[in-house]
Amino acid sequence: MYDIAIVGAGPAGLTAALYALRADKKVIVLEKENFGGQITFSPKVENYPSLMQVSGSELSQMFLDQAMAHGADIELAEVTAIEDVDGIKKIVTEYGNFEAKAVIIATGSKHRRLGLPKEDIFTGEGVSYCAVCDGAFYAGKEVAVIGGGNTALQEAVMLSEYCPKVTVIQNLSFLTGEGRLVATLETKDNVSFIYDTVVTELIGDDKLTAIKLRNTTTGEESTLSLDGIFVAIGQVPENKPFEPLTALNEYGYIIAGEDCLTDTKGIFVAGDCRTKSVRQVTTATSDGSIAALAACRYIDTLSIKKEADI
Repeated sequence: MYDIAIVGAGPAGLTAALYALRADKKVIVLEKENFGGQITFSPKVENYPSLMQVSGSELSQMFLDQAMAHGADIELAEVTAIEDVDGIKKIVTEYGNFEAKAVIIATGSKHRRLGLPKEDIFTGEGVSYCAVCDGAFYAGKEVAVIGGGNTALQEAVMLSEYCPKVTVIQNLSFLTGEGRLVATLETKDNVSFIYDTVVTELIGDDKLTAIKLRNTTTGEESTLSLDGIFVAIGQVPENKPFEPLTALNEYGYIIAGEDCLTDTKGIFVAGDCRTKSVRQVTTATSDGSIAALAACRYIDTLSIKKEADI
C-alpha cells in the first residue's frame, strides 16, 4: 500500500513526488509513455528559473533523477481506471493494480497535432506548439501560425514582435479569437491572413522549409516557403480514464482551482490536465507542490481520525 500514487511523470507529477517524499510519504509514480511530459520536445528551455539554458529532455531527466534519489517508485504502465474501494484508491493498470490512500492525477495534456507525415521529425526543427517556449529561436525568420483561436492569435502577436513575416492560417472563413486580438494583428504590417485553408504537407529534409496548403472552398493548392510553423489548434487532456471518478469540464479537463482539489475525496490534480488559464512548466511544478501538500494533509487527517476511533 502506497500513501500517494501519482499518475503522470511530467513536471507536475515529479514535483508532487518530490514534495510528498520529503514529507515521509511512500510514493509511486506511474507513467504510460515518456518521463518529463511535453517539455521533453522543447530543444531549448530558457525560461525555467535558475537555468540559463537547458534542453527539455535534460530538464526532464533532472526531474526524474531527483524524484528517484528521494525514493520514488517508478512504474512504466498506463493507468486505465481508478476505483474507490472503502476509501482506498485502487489504481488499475495494464500490468497489474496498485493501492494508495490518495491519488494525484498529473497526466497533462497534449497539443493537438496536424497529423501529417514528418510532423514528429520536424518537431523542434521548424514545427513548434508553443511561441512562449520557442518563439525567440525564430527571431528574424518567417513563420506561420496555424489556427484562429485566442491561443493562435496571442502567439501571432508575440511572434510579430521579432519575426519579419507572420502568416496566420485558419481553416475557417473567419478568426474565432477575441476581437481585440484580431484588431491588434490587423494593425501590424508584417502579419497576413489566409482563410479557408488547411496544411496538407510539411516540406523539407532535416528541417521544415515550406508547407503545402489547400483552400477548402476552391480546392486550390499552393506552397508557402517559411522557416517555421506554430501549431495552435487546441490541446487534448488525457483524462478519459478518470471520467467516472471526478468531474470534467466540456473540454475534458478535470475541474479544480489553484488548490488542486477535485470533487472526490483523496483525489487531487496537478498540471495541464486541470482547468487553468496558464500552462507552462513553472505552473505545472507549482501545481505539483500544492497537490502533494494537500494530499499529505488529507492522509495525515485520515491517520488522526483512525487513532481517534481506536
